[in-house]
Amino acid sequence: MSTTSRPDDSDSGPAEPGADPTGEIDTAALARWMDSSGAPGEGTLPSLTIMSGGASNLILEVTRGDVRMVLRRPPVELAAERNSTMMREFRILEALNRTDVPHPRVYGACEDETIAGAWFYLSEMVDGFSVMQTKAWPAPFDEDHSLRPELAYELIRGIAKLASVDWRAVGLEGLGRPDGFHERQADRWSAHLEKHKFREIPGFDEAAEWLRRHRPARFKPGIMHGDYQFANVMFRHGAPAKLAAIIDWEMGTIGDPLIDLAWVVMGWPDADEDRTQRGYADYNGMPDRADLIREWSEVSGRPVGDLPYTLVLSRFKMAAILEPSYARFVNGTSKNPMHEYFGEIVLDQAAKAAELAASLG
Repeated sequence: MSTTSRPDDSDSGPAEPGADPTGEIDTAALARWMDSSGAPGEGTLPSLTIMSGGASNLILEVTRGDVRMVLRRPPVELAAERNSTMMREFRILEALNRTDVPHPRVYGACEDETIAGAWFYLSEMVDGFSVMQTKAWPAPFDEDHSLRPELAYELIRGIAKLASVDWRAVGLEGLGRPDGFHERQADRWSAHLEKHKFREIPGFDEAAEWLRRHRPARFKPGIMHGDYQFANVMFRHGAPAKLAAIIDWEMGTIGDPLIDLAWVVMGWPDADEDRTQRGYADYNGMPDRADLIREWSEVSGRPVGDLPYTLVLSRFKMAAILEPSYARFVNGTSKNPMHEYFGEIVLDQAAKAAELAASLG
């Protein structure tokens, strides 16, 4: 199965051709908008299938004739809050159409809520696989570990290419605020956590204070994905490994691309560590962290001297991002069963951020 987003944890399934799987989508109006946008399959009523209908986003497969596409919109419960996020994602993806960064090519975006109940965009259906769907490496990567290093290097090359994009030239001026980026990070994520805080998180405040004192003196801004990992990429089927698309751009911005590298390596196990099914992927046969760091630097042409700082920042940020979901699980407002497991991850990431900060002085 191919998709442009990892599936959420809720059940999903097919809808009848032309049916409305959300109770909100007007398929006739969608067809008219697709015709006006130049999307494939002119004149045909689209059929819809829910690919992901959970708490993160609503992802629908749109089939029109023999063409399969993907419609992405906010979750029903948070549509108003996430509408602008959809347009932000679309803007990034549209800009990447002018680059060699693997991504889902987009057909158009729509702010008319009468069509799909929220703002949305339409993209191609990527031909490939996500380890979040397969839950393990598919053949031939499952048995032949000698093929796995290229999965890792392709993952790293994706963000190295992203870091190399001239973001102004592709039309992303104003997407983020690179000036003062690192000066804002500790306060921004502390404030984000504070809005949802219901328990003490040891190490979080200590990491925040260290980040305020040790932010980089300078950096070269670039496009950041913001949540870069195996879960948010797709590979072509078969060997050798080839990155098909970087997906899930809801945290994309203009910031420090070194953070994307830190996001990858902060939990990456070396060969002398436990590599079996770490989270959703088996890392046996993969390169070590140092190999990935070297590859990123060589492909991107960027220095990695500030990586220790971005590793502290990434663990700190992870704790701040996941705690609100855990808080919603605790107070009973979250329907996503994965949010229960975020509680321990938050404590672990905050503690590790503080420990690393203390070791760096």
